[in-house]
Parts: sequence; C-alpha cells; structure tokens
Amino acid sequence: MPRLSGGLVITHLFLAFLYHIYGMKLLFELSGEHPGLPAAELECVGRVVDRACQVAVADVPDPAAASRLSLTHVVMEYLGECRADREAVAGMLNELALASEVPFAARVKKIQGTAIAASQLDLERLLGTCIAGPVSLSRPAAEYRLVCSGERCFLGRVLFRTDRGSYAYRNPMRRPFFHPGVMMPILARALVNLSRAGAGERLFDPFCGTGGVLLEGRLLGMEVLGSDMDPAMLAGCRANLPDAELMRADATDLPLRDGSVDAVVTDLPYGQSVCIRGSDMDRLYDASLAEIRRVLRPGRRAVVVTHRDIGAHAGNYFRSAAAFEQRVHKSLTRRILVLE
Repeated sequence: MPRLSGGLVITHLFLAFLYHIYGMKLLFELSGEHPGLPAAELECVGRVVDRACQVAVADVPDPAAASRLSLTHVVMEYLGECRADREAVAGMLNELALASEVPFAARVKKIQGTAIAASQLDLERLLGTCIAGPVSLSRPAAEYRLVCSGERCFLGRVLFRTDRGSYAYRNPMRRPFFHPGVMMPILARALVNLSRAGAGERLFDPFCGTGGVLLEGRLLGMEVLGSDMDPAMLAGCRANLPDAELMRADATDLPLRDGSVDAVVTDLPYGQSVCIRGSDMDRLYDASLAEIRRVLRPGRRAVVVTHRDIGAHAGNYFRSAAAFEQRVHKSLTRRILVLE
C-alpha cells in the first residue's frame, strides 16, 4: 500500500478516484541499480516524456498504478524544473507560489554528479521558506521534494514511496522451497512490468523454476501459468505457489493453443544447471523461442533473460523492443531481451 512521507496511508482506490479522469504528470526518483531498466519499467504505467540520471517524468493515466514499480524509490506529482543552481531554484519557487494547507516537510535529493553547488540543507531551507504553510519535520502530512540531477533540478509533491521492505520480505530464502541462483523479487517484478501485462491477463513462464516470476505476476492480479521439465523444481514451485496453474512440459513443444497467453516472462537455462552444451543449447533456445512466439498473443511481449547472446535466435521470431545487460559478478552477465 502506498505511504505518504508523513506516514499517512492512502489506498489505491483513493488515488484512482482523484486522478482517473485526467491522468497526471508524475516525477519519479529512480533506483540507481541499473542505468536503463528503471526508466524502461515506467512504460508499463505511462509514457516517459523526460529523463535524467535517476530521474524520469512521465504522463500517467492512473497514478495509483505506479505502486507496482520495483525500481522506483519515490513517486511524485510533477510541479516544475529549472537549471541546477540556487538562483534558478528560488526563481522557480517564486513563480510557482506554492502553498500547503497541511504541515509539510521540504526535502532535497542530490544525485551524484549534480551541477548544483548549494548544500542540501541550504536548499531545504529555501524550499521551506518559499512554500507557504506550516512546516513540520517530525510529522509532515505532505512532502515537497527537490531532486537535483545533472544540469537540472526537478520539484515534486510526494504521492507515495515504493515499499522496498516488501521485496526483502519475499526473499527467496524465506520461501518453502529455495534453490541457489534464483532471481531476486525486485528484478522479477521489473521483468513482469517490462512485459506490460495487466491484472486479469495470463502470464506464462515456460522455465518457471521456483516460481519467482509467477509470484510477482500473481501479486499484480494476473492469471499465472508455469511449466518446467525438472520434476524437483516443479515440486518446489508448487510448494511456493500452491494455487498456481503448473505443468510439466517441454518448452520446445508446449501443450498450449496458439495465441493463448498475454505475456511471457522467463529466465532461460544457461547450461550450468542442465546437462546441455554447445549446439544442443542453441537448438533449445531456438525451439523454445519459436514456441513462445506461437503461444503468445499477437502484438504482445515476451521478456527473456539469459547469460548468452541469443539475439540471432530471437531475431528469427521477434522484433527486439529493448535490450539490457546486468553484471551479476565477474564471470556472469545477465542479458534481458524485451521482444515483440
């Protein structure tokens, strides 16, 4: 559930009631965990219109939907922006003539590399002076936040923060069945968001493993379907998701109708954990991608993760909408393909 900076709780329903007619321009303070993934994830809730390091601005029809994001720290109503110097910030505040009827706090986030020389404390005092209304640093009912990134400063009113603690609570080691090397919940949620699947739609993972992707999809209200050839992993997935629809199936010959799923999100086997090498692995990739294309509804997305470059295989069946690399450790780089 989203939380205001002062601890006040607002429900998704309340946000939807306020904004569903007009939509809203939102300001996002993004995670620094990856240079491109956080902004790409935003496209599941709106259209990104501006970007800076760890900052994005997007037109969002339903601001409540932004609570599904995992690589965003703070979601704000966009109020304005200016060049990154104190005089420009003061000018923007004077022009906006903001006033708060409830106690508020003024906070400043300086992203590494910002050009602004003024200190965080000085800028927070400036905000507190220029915004009319009662200031409360201990129990604010509203928060105005200035995010300084590169040559610009962005001003927003905080709507809610991502509950990062909920992802920590879903750590794979806390589940009934755990297997080393599984994907962490924050990334699994981001991949589901990259697929742009919505509540009530059918999300399929043909290499479901312990079920991390399916769990995130189910939490977003999706109908989840998983398959795997490894009986032990499938049993573990059933332990983690007792109510999920699961089946033992060969990903190169799926028992599903053409165009029967709305989105596919999967982490392909890498060879280290299965008894497949070289050309056999290439055949597995090619045949499984062909099956993913067959069962996926036309015009929808597949998000595929691997540790090898499979662009040539994917190009036989899909158009690449985006590609990302994430270094896991010295000898392992995770490759994420968004396919249409």
